Amino acid sequence: MTAKTLTTLAAAIIATASLSLPAMAGGQIAINYAPTDPEQSQMLSTGLTIFGLVNGLKNGANAIQNGNGNSAGIGQMGSGNNGLIVQEGDGHNGTIQQTGNNNSCGLFQFGEATDAECVQNGNGQAGATVVLGF
Repeated sequence: MTAKTLTTLAAAIIATASLSLPAMAGGQIAINYAPTDPEQSQMLSTGLTIFGLVNGLKNGANAIQNGNGNSAGIGQMGSGNNGLIVQEGDGHNGTIQQTGNNNSCGLFQFGEATDAECVQNGNGQAGATVVLGF
């Protein structure tokens, strides 16, 4: 992943997080990142694996949920797939569906009542989604 790509992704996350939103707006904002070449896919996959290792998770399917009323589901067919769902807050629904080999997806949901999914069909795909609910 190039420094320019990382800088753009970081700027988008910071800009989204700094939005002034009205109270009780009841919505969500999502930022998706899907690499456009194999090198970027490998870098993102490595980053998600490192995140999992730092948090004591194993490669495969993992969910971390802190809050109430959250649901997470991960379905995998193939080998070498890595699915990670992290949900902080209440009322989140997150799913990952991976069919193929060596796919990697990270789904991060924060705030309240978000709903997101990651679907990967094929081999060597990577993606990350950050969802902020309000």
